[in-house]
Amino acid sequence: MLTVIKIGGNIVDNPDALDSFLADFSKIEGSKILVHGGGKVATKVSKALGIEAQMIDGRRVTDAETVKVVTMVYAGLVNKTIVSKLQALDCNALGLSGADANVIRSHKRIVKDIDYGFVGDVDEVNASFLTTVLEQGVQPVMAPITHDKEGLLLNTNADTIASTVAVAMSQVMETQLIYCFELEGVMRDINDKDSVISQITPSEYKELKEEGVIVAGMIPKMDNCFDAISQGVSKVRIAHASDLKAILSEGVEKGTTLQA
Repeated sequence: MLTVIKIGGNIVDNPDALDSFLADFSKIEGSKILVHGGGKVATKVSKALGIEAQMIDGRRVTDAETVKVVTMVYAGLVNKTIVSKLQALDCNALGLSGADANVIRSHKRIVKDIDYGFVGDVDEVNASFLTTVLEQGVQPVMAPITHDKEGLLLNTNADTIASTVAVAMSQVMETQLIYCFELEGVMRDINDKDSVISQITPSEYKELKEEGVIVAGMIPKMDNCFDAISQGVSKVRIAHASDLKAILSEGVEKGTTLQA
């Protein structure tokens, strides 16, 4: 079983939470791939360099200067910090951007209503290379930077990277996908920790959106979840990063499980 895990930026930004998560990740038996978000470091670096961060509906607009910053931060500082911490835990990690070994090829998003700039939509995942790496006992750590194979680097949604990597790898081996972030799962009331929805089917997802329970940034995350399930990933779950050890224990139900 391959376990693909995505951690959100809020975990990356919290040193204690990140250290705790990585300690649990390092102990996962079997093959594993970690996909990480960027956190707020890129915004701080942009500000220090006099580059104003542009956000639309909570999503970063990546202009020509910003793509340089996010590549420096996401594929550099954040990625290598995570890799070095995993090495300290005797987890033989390899940091990758999408350009490395052509592991994730994408294209610049076609402009419809909003131009997000140098943002990539994934076209292909090099599952053969990832399989070879995993067979050597090495655990890939993937930054949310991809390329178009024509020399252009693109800022790409980490949730989408996790989903497409899991789908590609599910054609090679049984694969489960876990989204770990700062909430206990998908919740009916974000202020009530006891309101976690334990299971969601596609029809229930539609109803929850209509009721306004699932809104904004959770919608693309959920779309990625159901895309993964529909394309061969055996299990998808959304949970709190601190629950990683528990949710990988047989018979322990934590967070939200998505069903076909």
